[in-house]
Amino acid sequence: MIKKWTAAALVTVLSVSSLAACTKSSGDDKKERVLRIATSFGYGDENEYIRREYTELFEFANPNIKIEFIATNDDRFMYKAPGPDEKMEDPMEKLKEVMQGDNPPDIVITNFEQLPDLIESNLLAPLDPLMTKDKFDTTGIVPLVLDGIKGLSTDGKLYGLTPTFSSPALIYNKKMFADAGVDVPTDNMTWDQIFDLAQRLTQGEGADRKYGFSFSSQSYGDVFNSMSIYTNPLGLKMFDEKAEKLAVDNDQWEQAWTRLIDLQKQNILPGPPDQRNQNLREDPNEYNPFAYDDFLSGRVAMTIINYYDLTRINNANKNATNIKGFTPIEWDIATVPSHADAPGVVANINMSGVLGINTKAGNVDDAWKLIKFINGEDWAKLRANSSGQMVSRKDHIKPKAGMEYHIEAFYNVKPSVVQNEFNKFYRTIPNIWAVQDLARNEFQAAVQGTKSVRDALKSWQTNGDMMLQQMRENPNGPIDMGMFRGNAVAVPAG
Repeated sequence: MIKKWTAAALVTVLSVSSLAACTKSSGDDKKERVLRIATSFGYGDENEYIRREYTELFEFANPNIKIEFIATNDDRFMYKAPGPDEKMEDPMEKLKEVMQGDNPPDIVITNFEQLPDLIESNLLAPLDPLMTKDKFDTTGIVPLVLDGIKGLSTDGKLYGLTPTFSSPALIYNKKMFADAGVDVPTDNMTWDQIFDLAQRLTQGEGADRKYGFSFSSQSYGDVFNSMSIYTNPLGLKMFDEKAEKLAVDNDQWEQAWTRLIDLQKQNILPGPPDQRNQNLREDPNEYNPFAYDDFLSGRVAMTIINYYDLTRINNANKNATNIKGFTPIEWDIATVPSHADAPGVVANINMSGVLGINTKAGNVDDAWKLIKFINGEDWAKLRANSSGQMVSRKDHIKPKAGMEYHIEAFYNVKPSVVQNEFNKFYRTIPNIWAVQDLARNEFQAAVQGTKSVRDALKSWQTNGDMMLQQMRENPNGPIDMGMFRGNAVAVPAG
C-alpha cells in the first residue's frame, strides 16, 4: 500500500513539476506579486473550494505570486434566518461593486449564466488580444465551451474561459430497443422524434408498465419537475428580468405545456411520484437498491443523465452478481434531443467556473497567466482523470475506466442561454420557490382536464404576480398559500 501511494504521489509531483516548468517565462518570476480574485459564489476570504479547484497548482508553480480572495457573498445568514428588516445582498451586485472599487480584483470567477450581465456592463476585458499575443491555442477546446461563451457577447469576442464543464446526455437501454424492434436513438434528434420512439417502446400496465422515455431516471421525479430541460432551450423564461412578474401567459408556454401534457395524458411519460410509487411497492423484506431508479430497474428505455451518473451505472453493472434479480444493462448514449427551432441547444450545461479579467485589473499579466495555465493542455491532462466534470480540452475527454460509449454526445451540443432562474433570484427573494408550487397545481389541473392549458397558465400568471408582490413587500416573511390555493399553509422563509 505504501509503495502504491508513493508511486501515485511521485506521479503527481512530477506532473505538477512539469506544469511549473511550463509557466516559467522571465527573470521577473522571482518578484513577489499579488493576484486578486473575486467570485460570485463561495464564502470567506480564503475560499478553500476555489483554491483547490483553480489556484492550488498555479500557486505551487508560481510561489512568488500571492493569491488574495475577495468575498462577495453575504455570509451573515449562514447560521440564522434574516430578520424582518434584514435583506441578503445579491452576490452579483456585490461582485459588480467590488470590480469597480478602489482595490478591484484582477480575475473574476463566475457562472455561465452570469457572464452576459458582466459583459453588458463592460466589466470584463476581451481575452482575444492576449490569446493572439501568446499564440494561445484554442482549437482543442470543445466548441460547447468556446463557442458557448463567445456567443454570449454581441461582438463575438471571448470574455472568459473555463477549464471544466458538465453536460447531460441521453442514455438508452439497447436490449429494450432490440426487443421492441426499434432503432436506437442517434445524435441530433429532435424532441418530437424521441417522443415518437418513446411511444413505440411504451407498453404494459400498472407495475409492469415500461416507458420509452423519462426526463429523469429517478422515479420520484415527474414531467413537471424536469420541464426546464424542455422549455429552457426554447428561450422560455418564468420571470421578467427583475422577478417582479411572471412571463408565462403566452403562446410559447401554452405550446410547450400542451405537448408535455398530451404525452402524460397518453401515459407515454411517467406520471407524478405518488401515482407511480403506488405501483412500485416492493417486498419490505427484500432489498432492491434500484427500486426508485427507472433506468437501472428496466422501467425506462431512455432517460437524461449527467456525466457523473455514469459511475453509478458502471458500478451497478460491475456488481451485478451481488444484486439479486439484476442483469447488467447494455447501454450507450446519444446527444440530448433539441427543438427544430433551436437545433443542438440543450439545457443543464454547467460551466460554474468561468474565469475572466476585470477591465480595472491592476495585474493583467498574472491574471492572464493563471487563466492560460489552467486552460492549457498540461492542466487538462493532469485533471482529466480526477475531475467530477469533464475538462474542456477535447483530447483529454476519455470514457471512464472500463467503459466504452459515445462520449462525444456530452459535448457535441450547444448550451441554452436560459439557465436556472431560481439560482438568479433566490438570494434576494428567499421564498421564490413557492411560485413553482403554484405552477405544479395548475399543471396537474390541465393534465386532469379541469382547466384548459391556457387557463391554467393565466391562473399561474395572476396568482404568481400576487405572490411576487407579497414577497417584495415582506421578503423574509411566510407566504400565506391560502390566498392562492384555498388552504392556509405558511411557507417559511429561507
